[in-house]
Amino acid sequence: MSIHNLSVRNCGRAHLGRLLSAMRAWLKAETLVCALAVGVALLGTMQGREPSAPQSMAADSGKVEVRIDNFSFLPKEVTVAAGTTVTWTNEDDVPHLVVSADDQFKKSPVLDTNESFSCKFTTAGICVYSCSIHPHMTGKVIVQ
Repeated sequence: MSIHNLSVRNCGRAHLGRLLSAMRAWLKAETLVCALAVGVALLGTMQGREPSAPQSMAADSGKVEVRIDNFSFLPKEVTVAAGTTVTWTNEDDVPHLVVSADDQFKKSPVLDTNESFSCKFTTAGICVYSCSIHPHMTGKVIVQ
């Protein structure tokens, strides 16, 4: 092995090291730009949503609609008369499954986007429910 070969190899390694360092910096910048773009896009989609949607609703019509949107039940709480039918409609782009905390109603099938599930509440009381896929999602039906 000659001295000339060693210096060329070392020079090549040094150049490769600088190139890899520059690529790492570029990738970090690209990652930051992508994260910012995703954040801005998410904020843009949230503008059309109803952050001030009522948290509770009283119903006299015999039918009540509960939207499933942005991993939330809207309204979160409804007060209904006995005999009222509550319909949950999934407006999210992910599936949800509505279940009663104490089996007051038969669980829904998995609800894909724009699918609905209904239950008629005939007995006075409080029914706490959730999404069994996303347990942090909870709601309440108060039957009078």
